Amino acid sequence: MLNFTVGPVMCSDDVLAVGGEQVPYFRTAEFSETMLENEKYILDFSGAPEGSKAVFMTNSSTGSMEAVVMNCFTQKDKVLVIDGGSFGHRFAQLCEIHDIPHTRLELKCGQALSKEKLYEYDNRDYTGLLVNIDETSTGVLYDSEMIGDFCKKNGLFYVCDCVSAFLADPFDMAKCGAHVMITGSQKVLACPPGISVIVLNPEAVERVKNANVKSMYFNLADALKNMERGQTPFTPAVGILRQINRRLKEIDEAGGAEVEIARVAKQAADFRAKIKELPFEFVSESPANGVTPIHPINADAYKIFEILKDEYGIWICPNGGELKSKVFRVGHIGYLCIEDNDTLINAFKDLQKRGLL
Repeated sequence: MLNFTVGPVMCSDDVLAVGGEQVPYFRTAEFSETMLENEKYILDFSGAPEGSKAVFMTNSSTGSMEAVVMNCFTQKDKVLVIDGGSFGHRFAQLCEIHDIPHTRLELKCGQALSKEKLYEYDNRDYTGLLVNIDETSTGVLYDSEMIGDFCKKNGLFYVCDCVSAFLADPFDMAKCGAHVMITGSQKVLACPPGISVIVLNPEAVERVKNANVKSMYFNLADALKNMERGQTPFTPAVGILRQINRRLKEIDEAGGAEVEIARVAKQAADFRAKIKELPFEFVSESPANGVTPIHPINADAYKIFEILKDEYGIWICPNGGELKSKVFRVGHIGYLCIEDNDTLINAFKDLQKRGLL
């Protein structure tokens, strides 16, 4: 199997080897050391300001999105949600569920967020902003620093879902002024799904500690308290956290976050250059490095996904809803190389010869 989806992605041999080991008991000094190492690397790679903290949640990234909404906002807030795809819309749904007053800044499929569009909401008494920096469903990358400047001007609590952007696109928490960053184990961290990471800057740490959260599992103050000793309140996905530790060390040994981001960018640029000769259209006005959404001009996108999976052993990423037959996505994250791009391009060319494109 050759996997070009955007999660789960292909793992390195070293990460796979850790996953094949027996899972150890975790209430130990050794596991605490692993967790504190994980936190150190995550804070470093995200550009978190001094005094920031990270917590590791055993759930999908949607669980961490919900935890942040629950712990950082109340009915007294007024939140602006960047809704440019299914994941931005998920933030709006979470605000609806938890009775957080909010406004959706709606964007069309593939549409970039312009400064002019954002500043239509200037000086409107908002208290927070929620955004998926890489809207994974459409592959649009939003400008975290432009949004950060808007948030600073308006005094907004700034939450960045960087699930697909972390280590794929340049992102610096301190530089853009983000209060919260969220990411997940199955994206550029290239580990199995099951762990999501929440990074809190000092202001967010204080907000969480003073929150009155009606939840046991999603109480981030409890998670922070336990993380002081390198532990979690409840049994975590121990095996995945150990794999994350190996993967973070891989990234560090290769040169750190900038080198990994450059590697993903090179993988994306190579694929985008090679696919231009085929009957496809790009979807995103502001493409992220991690994924390329593609509209096949003369074919059904979902059928292409099925044929590649069933006949070629290649996985690309389908879309759902209105985009199911119109757009598929090709990921550039995980344990992929330039030669893998050639394999996929050759498969597309073969489909074209067969009259399927």
